[in-house]
Amino acid sequence: MPNEPAEGPGRTRPRCRVILPVDGPLLIEGPIEVVLQDGSTVSSDRFCVALCMCHRSRSYPWCDASHRRRTRG
Repeated sequence: MPNEPAEGPGRTRPRCRVILPVDGPLLIEGPIEVVLQDGSTVSSDRFCVALCMCHRSRSYPWCDASHRRRTRG
C-alpha cells in the first residue's frame, strides 16, 4: 500500500512496516488497527506490535509468547 493522501492537503500517511520472523509473532510497526475474523476491530498505539500467529495467546490477537512453549516433533 503506497503512501495515500491523509487528512489535510498535501499530507501523506506513514508507511507501515511488517516484519516476518521465522518463528514467533508477526511484528508490525504501529500504530495499527486489526480486523478480526468476526469483523470486530482492536487497535494499538504502540510503536511496535507483536501479533500472534499460532493462536495460543491468551490475549489474542496480541502475542504473549505462548509460542515458546510449543514442542516440536
